[in-house]
Amino acid sequence: MHAEERRKQITKLLEQASGPLSASYIAAQFAVSRQIIVGDVALLRAGGLNVLATPRGYVLEPASELAEGVVYTLACRHGLERQKEELYTIIDNGGAVLDVTVEHSVYGQICAPLHLFSRYDVDEFQDKLARSGARPLSALTDGTHLHRIHCPSQAVFERVRAALQEKGLLYDKGGLSTPCAEEDGRDG
Repeated sequence: MHAEERRKQITKLLEQASGPLSASYIAAQFAVSRQIIVGDVALLRAGGLNVLATPRGYVLEPASELAEGVVYTLACRHGLERQKEELYTIIDNGGAVLDVTVEHSVYGQICAPLHLFSRYDVDEFQDKLARSGARPLSALTDGTHLHRIHCPSQAVFERVRAALQEKGLLYDKGGLSTPCAEEDGRDG
């Protein structure tokens, strides 16, 4: 199979997948190395396909994913030992964690997709961090970080924010909380 045909097939796999697909899994489907798939995905992205690399594998980010509800940004600060508590708090109160962003002194803003929609997703993310020995991005900034979270309604967001605030996980008293109008379908 030629590389161009393989990339078409990778696109089909991602479109039909019910969850993230690891590069190793995709590589096994085509009897090529994981690195070949990483390169193929890079070329697909360069061609305009919106492929996200989440902690559990590659996913396509459909435009309709955020069609219902609003995306907010929250500023959080806590030690590494409270990361799971923070993520569970968001999930348990009806939100979904889309990504994490830190402000690095050299690189500027660093953002990584998370796509955590359930406790299972959080547990998988935490397990992958533990197995790899990697540290979360917030370790670069003494625990200060931003999360974009998706909430089906303003009431759900307020519940998430209040729970985080009660647990002392927000950066300041109220935490930064702004709706992202360009993503919730509203004009400004």
